[in-house]
Amino acid sequence: MRFIYNIGIFLAGIALKIGALFNNKLKKGVEGRKSTFKILKDSISENDKTLWFHCASLGEYEQGLPVFTKLRNHYKSHKIVLSFFSPSGYDIKKNSPIADLVVYIPLDTRTNAKRFLNLVKPELSVFVKYDIWPNFLYELKSQQKRALLISASFRENQIYFKAYGGFFRKALFTFEHIFTQNEVSKEILNAINYKTVSVNGDTRFDRVYSQLETDNTLPYVEAFKNNKLCVVAGSTWPEGESLFIDFINSEASKDIKYIIAPHDIKPDRIKKLQERINSKSILFSDKNNKNLSDYKVFIIDTIGILSKIYSYADIAYVGGAMGNTGLHNTLEPAIFGVPIIIGNNHYKFPEASALITNGGMFSISNQQEFNQILNELILNEEKRKNSGIKNRQYIEKNTGAVIQILDYLRI
Repeated sequence: MRFIYNIGIFLAGIALKIGALFNNKLKKGVEGRKSTFKILKDSISENDKTLWFHCASLGEYEQGLPVFTKLRNHYKSHKIVLSFFSPSGYDIKKNSPIADLVVYIPLDTRTNAKRFLNLVKPELSVFVKYDIWPNFLYELKSQQKRALLISASFRENQIYFKAYGGFFRKALFTFEHIFTQNEVSKEILNAINYKTVSVNGDTRFDRVYSQLETDNTLPYVEAFKNNKLCVVAGSTWPEGESLFIDFINSEASKDIKYIIAPHDIKPDRIKKLQERINSKSILFSDKNNKNLSDYKVFIIDTIGILSKIYSYADIAYVGGAMGNTGLHNTLEPAIFGVPIIIGNNHYKFPEASALITNGGMFSISNQQEFNQILNELILNEEKRKNSGIKNRQYIEKNTGAVIQILDYLRI
């Protein structure tokens, strides 16, 4: 199986290079990986002590950040290497203060793994959730380096637990300890005789809870909201935006303010979105020197501020689950005590199911259901506030994962 895997990685490398000729995102990854070894060689000396944090993309970075922050503060004399696989993570966090250098992880060949780890020499490596690269892990084990997997979530149908998945299954045993999000994941690991596992929940709860300790003030959002009821639609895709546009263009939305933060902020997409809205709207990029309180719809054509914007929401819609793109982060609005509406394709997201059961989140599948629940939350202040309180209480109840990891490391 290892031979087949290595052939697969080799072919994947060729496919990525071909794909990069036609896809800008793939091109960024291919070009970025070419620089990894030079960056490491130029930035790490023979006497440096290091830690290595690896994330697939931005979501895993946010998940690991509470742990990364504590380790950064504890290991002050160490250099921190942060790696990403996806350009969407690297592009946004390439200047992250949590790390001394940020790189793309090379493709998982045995040669790349050995070269990478000989340059980095990490005393401790932390992988987040699921981005598990066997050759890197086997090399870490060979060099007797410590490696943890945090916020892990497993399903029985994954290759690690198949009869033919021995090569991948053995890679799990290279981790010194695995911290899982739930009891089911622990039981699955126990079934393959992996015992050094703890259930400590999802570090994302600690991450979003820390948002309350941040200054979330955005004067331009305050000016736009102007003390009126505000509905925030975050990380939206076209199928969800259509629901909003129909509602905004109706009489039902007369005295409400709306903020829409699309996932895709390409200028042509933003232009088409704005053209479909009958009410007076303004883009974030055009906000300067404007009386924002005069506008009904604020379209956020930038990234990095959505978590703060949610603090101004009275009701939130989170995109991704009306289609097949995957539900975006619902915990960010939940921590601010906001009721949340999502689409019905959310069954791979256990926190969504829990929030729905808890009474603070509402799943819809069409325009009629969307209009009904949004109108109800707008008109029924008691339901709106009680639903939001339930969301915040759910977050508070599930914090503490970071403390358990630090206790394990005796920090």
